[in-house]
Amino acid sequence: MKTTYTFIRQAADSQLGKIIRLYQTAGWWTGQAHENHELIRRIVAGSHCFVLACEGDEIIGMGRAISDGVSDAYIQDITVLPEFRGQGVGTVIVREILKQLQADGLQWIGLIAGRHSHPFYRKLGFEEMPAATAMLLMMNFDGAMRESS
Repeated sequence: MKTTYTFIRQAADSQLGKIIRLYQTAGWWTGQAHENHELIRRIVAGSHCFVLACEGDEIIGMGRAISDGVSDAYIQDITVLPEFRGQGVGTVIVREILKQLQADGLQWIGLIAGRHSHPFYRKLGFEEMPAATAMLLMMNFDGAMRESS
């Protein structure tokens, strides 16, 4: 079956659970707090661009970019279901996002790569930023900062 790549501005009801499954399969989301369809709607709508990779009715991968819409963008949430990895799906997702960002005039595109994904992003032209450190501040859904460990 042929893989199709589609940009969405809003997630259809039929896509919500499938997108949640991608986040969970990637290990980014756990528990019922993240089984929130409204959260997915807001993530998609708030993204500069959001692309889905589909085989028939099955969503097999996704990715998105967030941006100020003027100069900078960050690529995030690139994931492909394990059984479809190694087939170029993630590469096409990133390239589609990059084409859209370029068409929108964005010139600085960053991302935080997982430990084992550096070679994947290097092949797509990304370079490490030796003078930069990835940092994170986690907050609870109520806006309170989480205790650091």
